[in-house]
Amino acid sequence: MAKIIKHQYFFSHPVETVWEYLTNSELMGQWLMKNNFEPVVGHEFQFRTGGKANLNFDGIFYCKVLEIDPLKKLVYSWNCGPGEGKITLESVVTWQLEAKENGTEVFLDHRGFNQEENLDMYHGLMHGWLEKFQNIEKLLNPAKDGNTNA
Repeated sequence: MAKIIKHQYFFSHPVETVWEYLTNSELMGQWLMKNNFEPVVGHEFQFRTGGKANLNFDGIFYCKVLEIDPLKKLVYSWNCGPGEGKITLESVVTWQLEAKENGTEVFLDHRGFNQEENLDMYHGLMHGWLEKFQNIEKLLNPAKDGNTNA
């Protein structure tokens, strides 16, 4: 029953710029969630958002940086549960970046949805990750969104 989320998204920006959005805690907080991420293998960190009782989720993703290949690949665990230290989803998020002549191709692979109780979270994240790509796009191209500070 293992389910895998796979998305691909193109940004018309250099790899260095896109990588910064995936590895800078402050920028991640703008497009993803509040966090205490550091791009260091072995670093344990959390993403924090509002809890969702219908997903059996207390609002905290418990993560650990598993692999970093600067400007190319970032892998971290992504675990969560209903609270009080109980984890019901153990998953892994892998980001891969590929430089293109006119920008960066980003590949997301999120796997570990192996239990029946993880299906609602899987469906939520399937769509949720697409929204996060769009959030990055809006931050990279604010003028296209109709917001100009000129």
